[in-house]
Amino acid sequence: MSDMLERNVHEDVALLNELEPEAGRLYDRHDKVAQEWFPHDFIPYRLGRDFDKEPWTPDQPRLTGVAQTSFEVNLLTEDNLPSYHRLIHGMFGAGDGAWINWIGRWTAEEGRHAIVLRDYLTVTRNLDPVALERGRMTQLMQGYDRDTIDTLRGLAYVAFQELATRISHKNTGRYSQDPVADRIMARIAADENLHMVFYRDILGAALKIQPSRAVQAIVAEVLAFEMPGAGIPGFLRKAAAIAKAGIYDIRIHRDEVLMPIIKHWRIFELTGLDAAAEEARQRLADHLDKLEVSAKRFEQKMAAANGANPDRLVRSAG
Repeated sequence: MSDMLERNVHEDVALLNELEPEAGRLYDRHDKVAQEWFPHDFIPYRLGRDFDKEPWTPDQPRLTGVAQTSFEVNLLTEDNLPSYHRLIHGMFGAGDGAWINWIGRWTAEEGRHAIVLRDYLTVTRNLDPVALERGRMTQLMQGYDRDTIDTLRGLAYVAFQELATRISHKNTGRYSQDPVADRIMARIAADENLHMVFYRDILGAALKIQPSRAVQAIVAEVLAFEMPGAGIPGFLRKAAAIAKAGIYDIRIHRDEVLMPIIKHWRIFELTGLDAAAEEARQRLADHLDKLEVSAKRFEQKMAAANGANPDRLVRSAG
């Protein structure tokens, strides 16, 4: 182990120990507000039919086109929970206490998401169940990994990722024009929001302890950010279709994911940062400006190509 890596590991351990009382407080807060729910309550089982008697055929789904694509991407992303659990366990460390309690609670709550999505899609026959299972096998065999399990970078990533997932799920439900799907995705989105709040606030506490190091970690994650579903076969093509439909595009990413959390952390108001953190903060400002330019170009392109496109989700603020 290099001297720098060893030093980072020691810093992470010390930071986790210092943050543990706050993690315990945030866990207790989460426990008080999180609502118990059951996947089977959301599934219209009355629509179910035996596949051995009536095999799936492409004419059966009520969802079509981008709605199917978005549900597939969302489900396959949720399927990789074993990899996410491994990474978060590595990021927070083993042992007793608030961190391991949060890892278990988060994993258990996330596990419901793939259950309810797969049951909905299978019972309603909105996607080919054979293709879904093959996709699940591919996802889990491929897994998901990151180049670093640095605590601060990991916390920054999951804060942004949970919010991005919340928005993607909720917009997918609205876009589907299926009240059952909309209710399911809103329920999942509520979980994702509470998870985001935990990660956002624990990193907010870390910013008070190690502000310069935390700012560098946040900027590194913003610049390198990609959704965990990026490994899905054909992801770029599917993500482009999802963006064109207004479910998750560059405008949403900048204005509804990055900016709210960056403002909450008051990144551009922090004082006393070291030179490296100041340089990172400038790179963040430049990156946000570039995203604004890219978002405007995308919007102009979509307006020119589609006009008032009836297939594009109309979003309201918040």
